[in-house]
Amino acid sequence: MVWADAFTTQRFAGNPCAVVFDAADVPVETRLAFTRETRLSECSFIVGSDKADFGARYYLASREILLAGHPTIATCAVLEHAGLLAGRERITLELGIGVIEVAIDRSGPAPVCTMVQPAPTFGASYAPGDIAALVGLTADDVRGTPQTVSTGTPFCVTQLTGHEALARARLDIDAMRVLQPQVDFFEPFLFVTPGFTAAGDTAARLFLVPPEPAEDPFTGSATGAMAAYGVARGILPARFTAEQGHAIGRPGQASVDVVGAADAIQAVRVGGSGVVLMDGDVFL
Repeated sequence: MVWADAFTTQRFAGNPCAVVFDAADVPVETRLAFTRETRLSECSFIVGSDKADFGARYYLASREILLAGHPTIATCAVLEHAGLLAGRERITLELGIGVIEVAIDRSGPAPVCTMVQPAPTFGASYAPGDIAALVGLTADDVRGTPQTVSTGTPFCVTQLTGHEALARARLDIDAMRVLQPQVDFFEPFLFVTPGFTAAGDTAARLFLVPPEPAEDPFTGSATGAMAAYGVARGILPARFTAEQGHAIGRPGQASVDVVGAADAIQAVRVGGSGVVLMDGDVFL
């Protein structure tokens, strides 16, 4: 097992993920139990693949997630750390959603892994006040119309009016639990412009429902959905830097590149670095 922080070059920042090797024979119940044990938002389990260079499955504390960003960055960083990428600039990774491509750029001080997320699907739109109520805000705190977008995992992408509203947001867990069976998204993904720092173009937060942690430090899949939402509406450029995690002391950053025209997005590339924190044995 190797523990890595994703979407950062600094230890104890970004989003942590435990990557378990040789996990093909580990039962799903054990994978879930291990994720709960770590108290992490997601863990990655390396399995075999006859369709891609590597196979991996990602688990929340409560269920499998078919595509996720920070476990992908962490998994590739761990494979690099273990010497399994052999200098390759591009690999394929079979996940629950299918095979995705990941590019590895070693030209900078730290390798950058960039995953290619599928073309977005746009789901239901929601009244600003309804989504705002889920996170302790009002309709006046929401800019535009929240909408479910998925580049592999569905989130209700919600733009807020500014950093002050983003800081005030708090998830109503009971209300979210009641609503989840009725909607086409997991949780609202809240974002504003500009970023938390001068280097960022967007700042975001994602609150989770127990048994998951209260807040996700960095959500690569939701970042892809946000990018598609913003480019389709002309409120974000095709290339930008996304920031998340600063509100909880785990700053993370991703490079984002939306491929295709605003009305015909073909894919979203989300890239970041990962840094290894721990390496050892886990007894499952």
